[in-house]
Amino acid sequence: MSTRPQAVSTQHVENERTRVTEWRLVPGAETGAHVHGYDYVIVPVTAGAFTIVDPDGNARQFPLEPGRSYFRKAGVSHNVINDGDSDIVFVEVEFLQPR
Repeated sequence: MSTRPQAVSTQHVENERTRVTEWRLVPGAETGAHVHGYDYVIVPVTAGAFTIVDPDGNARQFPLEPGRSYFRKAGVSHNVINDGDSDIVFVEVEFLQPR
C-alpha cells in the first residue's frame, strides 16, 4: 500500500461520448496504478514532468508543456507520480464511444 498522497480529480464533462477530467497532483502525489479503458488526450495545464511507472516497475520521466497535448490508445497501464517540487495539473479527455 502506497503512502503517497493521491491525485485529485475534478469531473468537468461527462456524456455518452466524452469525459473530461482535470487532474491535480501535489508534489509526491500519484494516480495509483490504472488501465485506460478508452482512447484519450492529455492537455497539460502546468509545466513540469511526471514519472510514469509501467506494470513491470519500469519508470520514465515524461515532460509536460502547457497546452501541448498528446494522444494515447485505450489499454495503457501505468501509475503517474509527481516527483517534482510543484503541483502538476492536466486535463484528460476520454472518448467513450466511437463516432
